[in-house]
Amino acid sequence: MTAAIVGTRAKAVIGVFIVVGLGLVLLGLVLHTSAQASDPIGENAQRMLEEGRQIFRYDTFGNEIFWTDTLQLNRAIAGEAHGGVGPGVSPNTALSVGLKVDAAALPEDLVAQIQAGEVDLDDPATTLALLQLNAVVGVHGVVDDQNNLTSLGVTCALCHSTVDDSFAPGIGQRLDGWPNRDLNVGAIVSLAPDLSFYVDMLQVDEATVQQVLASWGPGKYDALLNLDGRAFRPDGGSGATLLPAAYGLAGVNLSTWTGFGSVTYWNAYVANLQMHGQGQFFDPRLNDPEQYPVAAREGFGNVRSDQDLITARLAALHFYQLAIPAPIPPEGSFDPEAAARGEALFNGAADCARCHVPPLFTEPGWNMHTPDEIGIDDFQASRSPDGAYRTAPLAGIWARQTGGFYHDGRFATLNDVVEHYNGFFELGLAETDIDDLVQYLLSL
Repeated sequence: MTAAIVGTRAKAVIGVFIVVGLGLVLLGLVLHTSAQASDPIGENAQRMLEEGRQIFRYDTFGNEIFWTDTLQLNRAIAGEAHGGVGPGVSPNTALSVGLKVDAAALPEDLVAQIQAGEVDLDDPATTLALLQLNAVVGVHGVVDDQNNLTSLGVTCALCHSTVDDSFAPGIGQRLDGWPNRDLNVGAIVSLAPDLSFYVDMLQVDEATVQQVLASWGPGKYDALLNLDGRAFRPDGGSGATLLPAAYGLAGVNLSTWTGFGSVTYWNAYVANLQMHGQGQFFDPRLNDPEQYPVAAREGFGNVRSDQDLITARLAALHFYQLAIPAPIPPEGSFDPEAAARGEALFNGAADCARCHVPPLFTEPGWNMHTPDEIGIDDFQASRSPDGAYRTAPLAGIWARQTGGFYHDGRFATLNDVVEHYNGFFELGLAETDIDDLVQYLLSL
C-alpha cells in the first residue's frame, strides 16, 4: 500500500513536471512568435520612410520668415487684386516658369471643371485656390478668408521633384527626386518686391541682382553665390549649375557636382542657407575670407537660429532620399541590341567603368576628380573646398537630359559627352561605338 502511494505521488510529480515543461515550451513558442512579430528595425525604417517623404514634400523648415517677411514674394504671387502687388501670378504663368501641379491633390470636381475648360488658368485667384489645396509642388501657401496669400514657403520638392504630365503639361503625378529642369528659380525670385536681402549680402545694386537672377535660366541655380559672390564665369557665362537629381544616391558618397559633403550635409546646407529655414549649420571651411568672402562676412559657417526646425528632420529626410531609386527607362526608349554592344565597350575598350563603377556608376569611396583629369576648366571646381568635380552617378540619366550634361549643361547631348572623352582620352572610338555607348547609357 505504501508503495502504491509512493507510486501515485511519483506519477503526480512527473505529471506536474510534464505540465510545467509543456507550459514552458508553449511560453517559449509564444515568446519566439512574439519576437518574430516584433521587428524594431523594420518598423523604424517604415516610420522614417513615411516621415522623410512628408518632410521632403511638405516641410518648409519655417522658411516662411524669409519668403514672406523678407522677400514678400507672396505679395507678387497674389497680385494687387488679392492684397499684393502687381498683376499676380496665374497658373499659366506659374507653369511657364516651371512650377508643377500635383494632380493627386486636385478634387474630382475641379478636375472635371479643368477638363471642361471652366477654370480660368489666367487668373491669379486660381493660383491661390491651388495653393489652398497644397497642390503646387514644393510651395506651401496660406490663404485667409479674404482670399489673401498671407504666408509663403518652399520645400525640397520645389527643385527636386517634377510631375509626369499625365493630366496636362506641368500637371500630373509626383516624381520625387527628379530634378525640375523646367524650374526658373531666378525668374521666380526676381518677382519679389523686396530684394534688399541680396543687395546687402552681395554688396551690389538691385539692377545687378536682377541681372544675376536673369542669367540662371530654366533648371539652373547658383547655390554658391551666397558664399563667394562669383555670379559669372570668366567668359561671361552664368555661375549657376544644373539642378542635380536626388534619386539613386544610396551608396554614393558625395551628392553634388563639386562634392562639399554627403547627402545629409547638403540637406542641412540647403535647408539653412538656400531655403532659409530656421536651424543650425556648421562648416568652418566657409570662414575662409579669400575663397568665401560673402560667407565669412555673413557668418554662414556657423548658423544658430533661435528655433531649430531643421536638425530633427535631417535623419528621416536623408533616409527617404536614399530610398528613392533611379527611374527605369521606358520601354522602347533605347535600342537593346546597341545597348548590349555599348555595355561591352563601357566595361572594356572605352574604360568608362574605371570611374563609373557598376552598379553605383560612380566610384565607391572618394568619387572626385580634378579638372585636369577630366579635361575641363576649373571655374566651378575652384568654388568648392576640394577643387574637384564629382563622378556623377549614371543610373537614370535618361530622365535628366533636359538642360544638357555636366554641372553647367555644357554638353547638349550624351553623344557630345562621349565625344569629349573619346578625344580627351584618345580612345579611338568609331561613331558607331559612340552611338552604342549612348544607347547603353540610356538603358541605365
